[in-house]
Amino acid sequence: MKDSEKRALITLLEDPDWTVYQAVKTKLIDLGEEILPDLRRAWEESKNDIFLERSIVIISDVQFQQTFNAFKTWVESDEPNLFEGAFLIAKYNFPDLDFDELMQKVDKIKRDAWLQMNDNLTPLEQIRVLNHIIFNIHKFTRNNIDFYSPKNSYLNLVLETKKGNPVSLAILYLAVGVKLGLPIYGVNLPKNFILAYVEDLYNSNLETDIEDKIVSFYINPYNNGAVLTKREIDYFLRQQKIKPLDYFYVPCDNHTIIQRMLLNLIFAYERQEEFSKAEELRKFLALFKKQLPDFTV
Repeated sequence: MKDSEKRALITLLEDPDWTVYQAVKTKLIDLGEEILPDLRRAWEESKNDIFLERSIVIISDVQFQQTFNAFKTWVESDEPNLFEGAFLIAKYNFPDLDFDELMQKVDKIKRDAWLQMNDNLTPLEQIRVLNHIIFNIHKFTRNNIDFYSPKNSYLNLVLETKKGNPVSLAILYLAVGVKLGLPIYGVNLPKNFILAYVEDLYNSNLETDIEDKIVSFYINPYNNGAVLTKREIDYFLRQQKIKPLDYFYVPCDNHTIIQRMLLNLIFAYERQEEFSKAEELRKFLALFKKQLPDFTV
């Protein structure tokens, strides 16, 4: 579309006729990202209240569709990057968020940990180093005071406030660990979210405990990276009166982790009675072919 045609459409947003507005709104949203610079410029220059209100709605709708489309591509990709998925969820609420800026903060944590790593460290020693860097040096911790706040699930705010919930802290921990080459994976434990240190990930036909097959030990980022055994997970499940299932003990994929993050956000917004945001996030959740049980933490 020519620039003159775009400007003409944008000018029509001042028309008090609701029918005209709806038609113009549809055309502008269909233009997508290309309309945003002109629309923002017009918004900055206008003093018309009707125009200001309507243009903000359209900008928001276009940004939502952009992020939704990017997230759909992420869901459909063969090897979805976990940090990118968490970034796109944050971008839903913070449209101007920059991926590289967030990654630079993760890289800083990774560099600090790398300086204390060496090839002679045992797996447990590696995790002690990583725990020290993340929880003692960089001061990340759980948010007990405002546990159910949506901000605990937005990665940019977690990196800013140094506080999060079990899923967001696990994603941060994984992002750093993967950069260091550590074999750690998410574990979809209900009422919490933990990690597994997996030295030999393979399918075994041996009649042994599942922990002996694939997992060396578990890590709880929500408790300063405390190391757990399968027995402690069994005890936790008994406390929560949850029947143990195999997938509570084994690595899960990145789709599962991001679904857990979305479920937490939906629950948080419903608690705050922000139902429109909850419904928008349900659209993201509906993109997954396999839906999870709702184990909100």
